[in-house]
Amino acid sequence: MHSNSKQPLGAKELAAYEATRDLGAELLESIRDMKTGKTQLVFSPATEARQKTGLSQSQFAALLGVSVRTLQGWEQGRKQPSGAARTLLTIARTNPKALLAVAGK
Repeated sequence: MHSNSKQPLGAKELAAYEATRDLGAELLESIRDMKTGKTQLVFSPATEARQKTGLSQSQFAALLGVSVRTLQGWEQGRKQPSGAARTLLTIARTNPKALLAVAGK
């Protein structure tokens, strides 16, 4: 496995690294780690908020006025909500009934 250096690999270094990888073995190792509890699931505030409302991703995204893709980005930690969206997510996490009442759900 390649070291966790701060500099991205160049094209040649990346090709050399990829040529030495055994993806099947890496996947099996990851599965074993999950089964033994060595991995840790990241539970995002956006996921928690949506689950507390009981809505699907598409329903919750529509309620917040964002695309499903944006919501998925928040839930996967690739993006961070800002402004009003962050406030709505906080309300959904702490008082999901209030958010649903305002939305007429």
